[in-house]
Amino acid sequence: MFDTLSDRLAATFKNLRGKGRLSEADIDATAREIRIALLEADVALPVVRSFIANVKERARGVEVSQALNPAQQMIKIVNEELVGILGGETRRLRFAKTAPTVIMLAGLQGAGKTTLAGKLGLWLKGQGHSPLLVACDLQRPNAVNQLSVVADRAGVSVYAPEPGNGVGDPVKVAKDSIEFARAKVHDIVIVDTAGRLGIDQELMRQAADIRDAVSPDEILFVVDAMIGQDAVNTAEAFRDGVGFDGVVLSKLDGDARGGAALSIAHVTGKQIMFASNGEKLEDFDAFHPDRMASRILDMGDLLTLIEQAEKTFSQEEAAKMASKLASSKGKDFTLDDFLAQMEQVRKMGSISKLLGMLPGMGQIKDQISNIDERDVDRTAAIIKSMTPHERAEPTVINGSRRARIAKGSGVEVSAVKNLVERFFEARKMMSKMAQGGGMPGMPGMPGMPGMGGGPGRQKKQVKQAKGKRKSGNPMKRKAEEQAAAARREQAAAQGGAFGLPAQEDKNFELPDEFKKFMG
Repeated sequence: MFDTLSDRLAATFKNLRGKGRLSEADIDATAREIRIALLEADVALPVVRSFIANVKERARGVEVSQALNPAQQMIKIVNEELVGILGGETRRLRFAKTAPTVIMLAGLQGAGKTTLAGKLGLWLKGQGHSPLLVACDLQRPNAVNQLSVVADRAGVSVYAPEPGNGVGDPVKVAKDSIEFARAKVHDIVIVDTAGRLGIDQELMRQAADIRDAVSPDEILFVVDAMIGQDAVNTAEAFRDGVGFDGVVLSKLDGDARGGAALSIAHVTGKQIMFASNGEKLEDFDAFHPDRMASRILDMGDLLTLIEQAEKTFSQEEAAKMASKLASSKGKDFTLDDFLAQMEQVRKMGSISKLLGMLPGMGQIKDQISNIDERDVDRTAAIIKSMTPHERAEPTVINGSRRARIAKGSGVEVSAVKNLVERFFEARKMMSKMAQGGGMPGMPGMPGMPGMGGGPGRQKKQVKQAKGKRKSGNPMKRKAEEQAAAARREQAAAQGGAFGLPAQEDKNFELPDEFKKFMG
């Protein structure tokens, strides 16, 4: 969603690199480019004005003029100001002193409230809570049924006494759900309310009645991150009509300009608390302004990546795999282990999203977006087509076995061959890293051609060839030296540097040793 903004900001900061001092003209030009980038990203005009004013004021101050690297200091200022307009510090949920904690969802129709109720329920369940989803959207066709299906997928309970489709009183359902939650020992109640296509009196009145009936501890305004500047107008209308405590951004994985989402926290004074960035129920997490600012500036989001890894990988499994890789040349690490690790990574989410969290990946985002997620499935199919013995000892896989495996997994024989070769290379590299050997291929690191042999290998002593003997006759020796000098001059005139043949020499070929080395 923020790709365009990221690209413009990256191009702006690129012009600052290498400058030992920023002039007034440099600051004005940078501020102008940032202003254009924010306006093109659909950020609200008052937010842009405030942002640019703060950046220019700080850029002219002592922190840039006395910095060792003014360009990096400028990036730091923009990063901090971005964090500021995104809400500053991370806002956490407030829980009631006496259970249940009541969370009310409000917003326009189509913003994704019902799906988000399931995502929030699953997220809270993962935090050790016992949430209850309450169906108070009794107007939209099949809204109650949709919430029941979402709750079932999330593995949480649902309270839906009315069939909906225009039947039932949403205020009564909300009020009764509190007693139901206490009786069934649910510590959190999530109330899904009805929306409208636009702001109207009936919507506001019903939302206010539900609010008064259940006295929610948190009112979350759910906004579609793709609807542009109208998101700000709708947020202000809800703030004045019903009131809310925090904002939840849905559809953050869209490709629309997401500047309106950046504007809401600054305009309404209410922080963004959660963000939904995918269709799956797991694609939901707390919103961290500092991490989002880092993503926009292409500095990555390693903390979120680490948190996702910690949720997926257990410490025991990680220690087990490390011990296998640290064994003799990593031979205890089999294709079964490789498949298990690959499936664990797959549970963390799509490969392209994971790579997008790494710093500097914005420069190759086109390649990342072209990654075929099905390649993981093909690799898994190849490994599962092998026998247990072949997975444990891939060295036994010969031509006939490769043909059988390829037929069983529906791929070419070359794909099986490439997978086994890549596995051996990866195992060797990971084994060296696990044993503290560092990355192979660096000077002094064994195992790479041209970089020295492994432990115990002795470098072959290259026998120096004897030079051409010079004549003992002074006259003859002088003639030989003059002839050699003439040959060198002729070679220099015809060829390039270091006496190499000129590019016009079509018949020139590299020696066989160089051909072999260059592949």
